[in-house]
Amino acid sequence: MNKELKQKYQKLKNLIKRLDSAIVAFSGGIDSALVLKIAHRALGSNAVAVTADSPSLPRRELEDAKRIAERIGARHLIINTEEIKEGNYLKNPSNRCYYCKTELYAKLKIAAERLGIKNIINGTNFDDISDYRPGLMAADENRIMSPLMDAKLTKNEVRELAKHLGLEIWDKPSSPCLSSRVPYGNGITLKKLSMIEDAENFLKDFGITELRVRHFGDLARIEVNERDKPAIGNNLHLIQKKFSEIGFSEIEISNFKSGNLNLMINVRAEN
Repeated sequence: MNKELKQKYQKLKNLIKRLDSAIVAFSGGIDSALVLKIAHRALGSNAVAVTADSPSLPRRELEDAKRIAERIGARHLIINTEEIKEGNYLKNPSNRCYYCKTELYAKLKIAAERLGIKNIINGTNFDDISDYRPGLMAADENRIMSPLMDAKLTKNEVRELAKHLGLEIWDKPSSPCLSSRVPYGNGITLKKLSMIEDAENFLKDFGITELRVRHFGDLARIEVNERDKPAIGNNLHLIQKKFSEIGFSEIEISNFKSGNLNLMINVRAEN
């Protein structure tokens, strides 16, 4: 670990330790896992991981979150959020995440009050502020703390620090919610979310860990890294058959790039 990262790590520990108690908004991803790891070390039983369960959370991710929290040794609660009942969320505007995070933080506040905990912290890192993240506004409005961002830890530094601390998921790919696979402006439905999850689960059974299945009506766009394209090609007939059963009559293969929908927004903004 270089000197700069050591300094950031120390600042992160200090930021969390001074809280005395905190709920960690815990998705099971690497960012919130690192925050939970350090919070558990610094605060012990006064650090509580809370995971929000809803139809937009893949079941695999929920099970991962349970397993990771258990490995860390932290108390872990699972609550239900109801963004799927929020009309603005269902319309799927480009700021959809704002409505989701607003619902999340409202429920976390209720949990915090019930537990007698004053602070809520999340896993937003320093790189996130340079991307289109409408959920950050919801965090600001609800006074949610972002210790990784405050310590100016980038995504790569989060992974390096997580590896140093022995977090086995230090290289886990990012996995945003299932609704992020539906193009902005196309409504979110339970059926679409189910189709996406079934399709991605099927592909993951071939050993593909980083992928997206974008929902374009009858068309499913499978986004994978170049190294995983042979797995798609070698099993294309099976994939077409399964996707047809799920409800996709067409598929296309594309290159994986995290945040593809946000890129479309940026392109429109520049033109």
